[in-house]
Amino acid sequence: MTLRLKLEYDGTGFRGWARQPGERTVEGALRDALDAVVPGWTGLAVAGRTDAGVHATGQVASFDAGGGPPTERLAEALNAALPDDVGVVRAEDAVDGFHARFSATGRSYRYIVLNRRARSPLVARRALWWPRPLDDDALHASAAVLVGEHDFTAFTPTGTEHEALRREIRASAWERRGDELHFTVTADSFLRHMVRTLVGTMLEHGPDTIEPLLEGRPRAAGGTTAPPWGLFLEHVHYDGQAFG
Repeated sequence: MTLRLKLEYDGTGFRGWARQPGERTVEGALRDALDAVVPGWTGLAVAGRTDAGVHATGQVASFDAGGGPPTERLAEALNAALPDDVGVVRAEDAVDGFHARFSATGRSYRYIVLNRRARSPLVARRALWWPRPLDDDALHASAAVLVGEHDFTAFTPTGTEHEALRREIRASAWERRGDELHFTVTADSFLRHMVRTLVGTMLEHGPDTIEPLLEGRPRAAGGTTAPPWGLFLEHVHYDGQAFG
Protein backbone atom coordinates (compact mmCIF):
# COMPACT_ATOMS: atom_id res chain seq x y z
CA MET A 1 0.00 0.00 0.00
CA THR A 2 1.39 3.41 -1.00
CA LEU A 3 1.00 6.20 1.56
CA ARG A 4 1.79 9.90 1.35
CA LEU A 5 2.68 12.30 4.11
CA LYS A 6 2.54 16.06 4.45
CA LEU A 7 5.50 17.25 6.53
CA GLU A 8 6.49 20.41 8.35
CA TYR A 9 9.99 21.06 9.61
CA ASP A 10 12.30 23.73 10.91
CA GLY A 11 15.39 23.36 8.75
CA THR A 12 17.73 25.15 11.16
CA GLY A 13 19.09 22.01 12.78
CA PHE A 14 19.27 19.86 9.64
CA ARG A 15 21.83 19.50 6.86
CA GLY A 16 18.97 19.50 4.39
CA TRP A 17 16.60 16.73 3.38
CA ALA A 18 18.90 14.14 1.83
CA ARG A 19 20.48 11.54 4.10
CA GLN A 20 24.26 12.00 4.51
CA PRO A 21 26.70 9.92 6.55
CA GLY A 22 27.41 11.53 9.90
CA GLU A 23 24.96 14.41 9.33
CA ARG A 24 21.55 15.16 10.84
CA THR A 25 19.02 15.31 8.00
CA VAL A 26 15.24 15.36 7.66
CA GLU A 27 15.30 12.16 5.62
CA GLY A 28 17.36 10.44 8.28
CA ALA A 29 14.91 11.48 11.01
CA LEU A 30 11.92 10.27 8.98
CA ARG A 31 13.60 6.96 8.14
CA ASP A 32 14.29 6.35 11.83
CA ALA A 33 10.64 7.07 12.66
CA LEU A 34 9.40 4.77 9.89
CA ASP A 35 11.68 2.00 11.15
CA ALA A 36 10.15 2.40 14.60
CA VAL A 37 6.51 2.51 13.47
CA VAL A 38 6.04 0.79 10.10
CA PRO A 39 7.44 -2.73 9.63
CA GLY A 40 8.57 -3.58 6.11
CA TRP A 41 8.32 -0.12 4.55
CA THR A 42 10.16 0.61 1.27
CA GLY A 43 10.57 3.23 -1.44
CA LEU A 44 10.73 6.52 0.47
CA ALA A 45 10.44 9.44 -1.98
CA VAL A 46 10.19 13.20 -1.45
CA ALA A 47 8.77 16.01 -3.56
CA GLY A 48 11.69 18.41 -3.03
CA ARG A 49 15.13 17.83 -1.55
CA THR A 50 15.47 21.03 0.46
CA ASP A 51 18.94 22.41 1.26
CA ALA A 52 20.47 22.88 4.70
CA GLY A 53 18.58 25.51 6.69
CA VAL A 54 15.51 25.58 4.42
CA HIS A 55 12.12 25.05 6.11
CA ALA A 56 8.94 23.35 4.95
CA THR A 57 5.27 23.82 5.72
CA GLY A 58 4.06 21.55 2.92
CA GLN A 59 6.72 18.97 2.05
CA VAL A 60 5.35 15.68 0.67
CA ALA A 61 6.85 12.21 1.05
CA SER A 62 5.59 8.84 -0.13
CA PHE A 63 6.48 5.25 0.69
CA ASP A 64 5.14 1.71 0.44
CA ALA A 65 3.97 0.19 3.72
CA GLY A 66 3.77 -3.48 4.57
CA GLY A 67 2.05 -3.03 7.91
CA GLY A 68 1.96 -0.63 10.82
CA PRO A 69 -0.81 1.53 12.28
CA PRO A 70 -3.97 2.30 10.29
CA THR A 71 -3.61 5.35 8.07
CA GLU A 72 -5.79 7.51 10.29
CA ARG A 73 -3.37 6.96 13.20
CA LEU A 74 -0.12 7.02 11.24
CA ALA A 75 0.65 10.74 11.67
CA GLU A 76 0.24 10.51 15.44
CA ALA A 77 2.44 7.40 15.63
CA LEU A 78 5.21 8.89 13.51
CA ASN A 79 5.15 12.18 15.43
CA ALA A 80 5.75 10.28 18.65
CA ALA A 81 8.96 8.92 17.10
CA LEU A 82 10.13 12.12 15.37
CA PRO A 83 12.22 14.94 16.90
CA ASP A 84 10.51 18.19 17.84
CA ASP A 85 11.69 20.08 14.72
CA VAL A 86 9.94 17.82 12.19
CA GLY A 87 6.36 16.57 12.15
CA VAL A 88 3.75 14.81 10.04
CA VAL A 89 0.73 17.05 9.51
CA ARG A 90 -1.29 14.56 7.50
CA ALA A 91 -1.13 10.97 6.24
CA GLU A 92 -3.35 9.37 3.65
CA ASP A 93 -3.62 6.46 1.25
CA ALA A 94 -2.29 7.24 -2.24
CA VAL A 95 -3.36 5.85 -5.59
CA ASP A 96 -1.36 3.03 -7.13
CA GLY A 97 1.81 4.31 -8.75
CA PHE A 98 1.91 7.57 -6.79
CA HIS A 99 5.41 9.00 -6.31
CA ALA A 100 5.97 12.14 -4.24
CA ARG A 101 8.47 13.57 -6.71
CA PHE A 102 7.54 12.21 -10.13
CA SER A 103 3.76 12.60 -9.69
CA ALA A 104 4.11 16.28 -8.71
CA THR A 105 2.90 18.83 -11.27
CA GLY A 106 4.21 21.92 -9.46
CA ARG A 107 5.77 23.31 -6.32
CA SER A 108 5.33 26.58 -4.42
CA TYR A 109 7.88 28.36 -2.24
CA ARG A 110 7.75 31.37 0.06
CA TYR A 111 10.69 33.60 0.97
CA ILE A 112 10.38 36.07 3.86
CA VAL A 113 12.39 39.29 4.17
CA LEU A 114 12.32 41.39 7.34
CA ASN A 115 12.64 44.95 6.02
CA ARG A 116 13.26 47.29 8.96
CA ARG A 117 16.18 49.08 10.61
CA ALA A 118 16.25 46.88 13.73
CA ARG A 119 16.93 43.17 13.58
CA SER A 120 14.53 40.75 15.26
CA PRO A 121 15.73 37.79 17.33
CA LEU A 122 12.24 36.29 17.03
CA VAL A 123 12.50 35.74 13.27
CA ALA A 124 16.27 35.48 12.89
CA ARG A 125 15.91 31.87 11.71
CA ARG A 126 12.76 32.50 9.66
CA ALA A 127 13.55 35.57 7.56
CA LEU A 128 16.36 37.49 5.88
CA TRP A 129 16.97 40.76 7.71
CA TRP A 130 17.28 43.61 5.17
CA PRO A 131 17.70 46.93 7.01
CA ARG A 132 17.94 49.11 3.89
CA PRO A 133 14.84 50.59 2.19
CA LEU A 134 13.30 48.59 -0.65
CA ASP A 135 11.27 49.76 -3.63
CA ASP A 136 8.05 47.73 -3.44
CA ASP A 137 6.95 48.77 -6.92
CA ALA A 138 10.23 47.59 -8.42
CA LEU A 139 9.90 44.25 -6.63
CA HIS A 140 6.35 43.83 -7.96
CA ALA A 141 7.56 44.56 -11.49
CA SER A 142 10.47 42.12 -11.17
CA ALA A 143 8.15 39.36 -9.97
CA ALA A 144 5.83 39.94 -12.92
CA VAL A 145 8.74 39.58 -15.37
CA LEU A 146 9.42 36.06 -14.09
CA VAL A 147 6.06 34.60 -15.14
CA GLY A 148 6.33 32.33 -18.16
CA GLU A 149 8.93 29.88 -19.47
CA HIS A 150 12.54 31.09 -19.28
CA ASP A 151 16.13 29.90 -19.15
CA PHE A 152 17.28 30.18 -15.52
CA THR A 153 20.99 29.52 -16.06
CA ALA A 154 21.80 32.81 -14.28
CA PHE A 155 19.94 31.61 -11.17
CA THR A 156 21.55 28.24 -10.45
CA PRO A 157 25.14 27.31 -9.59
CA THR A 158 27.59 26.75 -12.43
CA GLY A 159 28.08 23.04 -12.95
CA THR A 160 24.60 22.22 -11.69
CA GLU A 161 23.43 18.63 -12.01
CA HIS A 162 20.38 19.71 -14.02
CA GLU A 163 20.57 19.09 -17.76
CA ALA A 164 17.58 21.26 -18.75
CA LEU A 165 17.68 24.80 -17.37
CA ARG A 166 14.34 26.06 -18.67
CA ARG A 167 11.47 26.26 -16.18
CA GLU A 168 7.91 27.60 -16.30
CA ILE A 169 6.97 30.09 -13.60
CA ARG A 170 3.19 29.96 -13.14
CA ALA A 171 2.82 32.58 -10.42
CA SER A 172 5.21 35.08 -8.85
CA ALA A 173 4.47 37.93 -6.45
CA TRP A 174 5.79 40.09 -3.64
CA GLU A 175 3.48 41.11 -0.78
CA ARG A 176 4.26 43.51 2.08
CA ARG A 177 2.96 42.53 5.50
CA GLY A 178 3.99 45.28 7.86
CA ASP A 179 7.77 45.04 8.25
CA GLU A 180 7.90 41.82 6.23
CA LEU A 181 8.04 41.25 2.50
CA HIS A 182 6.90 37.84 1.28
CA PHE A 183 7.90 36.47 -2.13
CA THR A 184 5.76 33.56 -3.32
CA VAL A 185 6.50 31.61 -6.47
CA THR A 186 5.01 28.54 -8.16
CA ALA A 187 6.65 26.60 -10.99
CA ASP A 188 6.58 23.21 -12.62
CA SER A 189 9.91 22.54 -10.88
CA PHE A 190 12.92 24.47 -9.61
CA LEU A 191 16.66 24.40 -10.14
CA ARG A 192 19.07 24.22 -7.22
CA HIS A 193 19.23 27.56 -5.34
CA MET A 194 16.87 29.06 -7.95
CA VAL A 195 14.39 30.73 -5.58
CA ARG A 196 17.12 32.06 -3.30
CA THR A 197 19.07 33.53 -6.21
CA LEU A 198 15.94 35.09 -7.66
CA VAL A 199 15.29 36.75 -4.30
CA GLY A 200 18.87 37.98 -3.92
CA THR A 201 18.90 39.38 -7.44
CA MET A 202 15.53 41.13 -7.08
CA LEU A 203 16.61 42.73 -3.80
CA GLU A 204 19.74 44.10 -5.47
CA HIS A 205 18.47 44.97 -8.96
CA GLY A 206 15.37 46.21 -10.74
CA PRO A 207 13.20 44.56 -13.42
CA ASP A 208 15.31 46.01 -16.24
CA THR A 209 18.21 43.92 -14.96
CA ILE A 210 16.13 40.79 -14.29
CA GLU A 211 14.56 40.46 -17.73
CA PRO A 212 17.81 39.98 -19.75
CA LEU A 213 19.00 37.40 -17.22
CA LEU A 214 16.08 35.16 -18.19
CA GLU A 215 17.58 34.68 -21.65
CA GLY A 216 20.18 32.20 -20.43
CA ARG A 217 22.90 34.56 -19.20
CA PRO A 218 25.71 32.90 -17.19
CA ARG A 219 25.49 32.57 -13.41
CA ALA A 220 28.11 35.30 -12.96
CA ALA A 221 25.65 37.82 -14.42
CA GLY A 222 23.06 37.11 -11.73
CA GLY A 223 22.89 38.49 -8.22
CA THR A 224 23.62 37.17 -4.76
CA THR A 225 22.07 33.94 -3.52
CA ALA A 226 19.89 34.81 -0.51
CA PRO A 227 20.52 32.72 2.63
CA PRO A 228 18.46 29.57 3.23
CA TRP A 229 16.74 30.52 6.48
CA GLY A 230 14.12 32.74 4.82
CA LEU A 231 12.91 30.00 2.46
CA PHE A 232 9.93 27.68 2.96
CA LEU A 233 8.65 24.88 0.73
CA GLU A 234 4.98 25.73 1.07
CA HIS A 235 2.96 23.51 -1.29
CA VAL A 236 3.40 20.59 -3.66
CA HIS A 237 0.83 20.30 -6.42
CA TYR A 238 -0.65 17.10 -7.81
CA ASP A 239 -3.08 17.19 -10.72
CA GLY A 240 -3.16 20.97 -10.36
CA GLN A 241 -4.07 21.02 -6.66
CA ALA A 242 -1.90 21.51 -3.57
CA PHE A 243 -1.79 18.49 -1.27
CA GLY A 244 -2.90 19.20 2.27
